[in-house]
Amino acid sequence: MLEAAHHYAAVARAIVYVRTHARRQPSLAEIAAAAGLSEHHLQRVFSAWAGISPKRFLQVLTKQHALAALRESADLLDAALEAGLSGPGRLHDLMVSCEALTPGEIKSGGGGVELRHGLAATPLGLALFGWTPRGLCHLAFCDGDEAAKLATLRADWPAANFVQDDAGAAQLAARVFPTAPQAGRLHLLLKGTNFQVKVWEALLRIPPAALVSYGQLAAALGRPEAPRAVAGAVAANAIAYLIPCHRVIRESGENASYRWGVERKLALRAWEAGRAGA
Repeated sequence: MLEAAHHYAAVARAIVYVRTHARRQPSLAEIAAAAGLSEHHLQRVFSAWAGISPKRFLQVLTKQHALAALRESADLLDAALEAGLSGPGRLHDLMVSCEALTPGEIKSGGGGVELRHGLAATPLGLALFGWTPRGLCHLAFCDGDEAAKLATLRADWPAANFVQDDAGAAQLAARVFPTAPQAGRLHLLLKGTNFQVKVWEALLRIPPAALVSYGQLAAALGRPEAPRAVAGAVAANAIAYLIPCHRVIRESGENASYRWGVERKLALRAWEAGRAGA
């Protein structure tokens, strides 16, 4: 996991460079130099991290690929939602289920709850995990801002009893990002309005490497007039990756902002595409 996190840092540098110079289609040598690697090392890092070549990786990040994925997603989204919003989703062989806090529990700010938290390496960099006896409630990727991320978690649960547990976070990271498919169940504890929870449950149904637009998601939820409200709910998600808000993009194929950085959103998409292909 530590090696994968290290590889992600190089991948992120490459993505920043490609996004900045996309119009002139930089060469592999230029991208490798920007990532601080040789061309051969870049090839090896991409293959080990993403499961696909740098060329295929960059193709996945293009607008053309995104538009094609959106065209294919309509039937996929309808079928996923018909299976039921509240049922379990699938992450590899790991079953992901969820429940929502009650309004009273939200109002109390986590009073009487023991909330354990810790930092752990993931394939997408260092992440802050937060969990209670009822399930994982927070997963935030960090970029040297660990203290700020922890402050956000504390603000979301102001009355909870916080306990640092980095070992527990490492165990969770191994379950969320397994090196090989594994059986089991991971429970999520969601803190949001009824509408937000419905949007997050819908996202749990979207398969890895698939993309949907805000408008498609709003229509599938029976709220075609509310893509902005859907976008707000997507942005409010506090559980990165597992509730896959990175799979939602604009109808134009462009990437909207992402709570944990647009480069990471792009990396997640390409990383999932590589794993899906494998």
